[in-house]
Amino acid sequence: MEEKLFVDRPLVIDTEDLAATPREWLAERADVRSVGVDDPGFPVLLAQADALVIRTYTQIDAALLDAAPNLKVIGRAGVGLDNLDLPACAARDVTVCYTPEANAGTVTELVFGLLLDVLRPRPKLTQAIDADTWVRRRSELMGTRELGGLAVGVWGFGRVGRRVARVGRAFGMRVRYHDLLDIPADRREGAEPADRDALLAQSDVVTLHVDGRDSNRGLVGVAELAALRKDAILVNAARGFIVDPAALAAWLRTHPDAHAICDVHDPEPLPVKHPLLGVPNALLVPHLGAATRPAKDRMGWVVEDVWRVLEGEAPRWPAPAH
Repeated sequence: MEEKLFVDRPLVIDTEDLAATPREWLAERADVRSVGVDDPGFPVLLAQADALVIRTYTQIDAALLDAAPNLKVIGRAGVGLDNLDLPACAARDVTVCYTPEANAGTVTELVFGLLLDVLRPRPKLTQAIDADTWVRRRSELMGTRELGGLAVGVWGFGRVGRRVARVGRAFGMRVRYHDLLDIPADRREGAEPADRDALLAQSDVVTLHVDGRDSNRGLVGVAELAALRKDAILVNAARGFIVDPAALAAWLRTHPDAHAICDVHDPEPLPVKHPLLGVPNALLVPHLGAATRPAKDRMGWVVEDVWRVLEGEAPRWPAPAH
């Protein structure tokens, strides 16, 4: 393993393919190394590192922190913080910063794109077809429902949940939300509050946007699924661990008119025997919620807060206290 290239600059490890422009900006100020945690040279660099920039799959726990005695700051290029042991970071005076505003619109786009995939299937024409096939295909692909007029229940009314409510109303959906907090009327985006049971029982679409706190693990299980309408659409673009996949698979198999849309999973990637694989009314996608170049760039600018901390300043977006 080579020594530090710039002994007068702080060492920053980028563990998960930081966007090019933010990386270049940081590299003008620091010694930036792109090294995954499974790289044989990672432990040597970690022992010297002043900062880490991570994304979704780098797990920050007490053992890693103990191996990084010089670490001052971790920049999470993204929103979810459930891959970091925040109390362990705080106990070691390691500042954590993130990009909570980076991808709310990006996730919202995906939610409605996937909803339209379920409600309005639209395969591409790749060859000429005769008149009879044309008529038959149009009949076979006729949607039975439209977004307009459906009741959507938004479970979790943070940045993404509020954006989903706003777009849902633009489609003419009737929007309700459920959240742990009392949301001021001027921040409800025209949505009506509802308790959990009413949200589940009265929504055509239930879309999950809760955070990654431990109490949300297994939030949706057998009882919650049983409360849904028999033709409900359940969307999870939040965290994989909030839904019990075995319970969801069983519910879908006994409710053929229902659908589940899952962008996030537990674990990722999906193992061969994951219970939702092969379930015909489950639409599974590989964690694409923030998968656009603009969103990746916005998340990558966490490097500005990383540099602020290295310069002895407070970050603009510190992780919430735990």
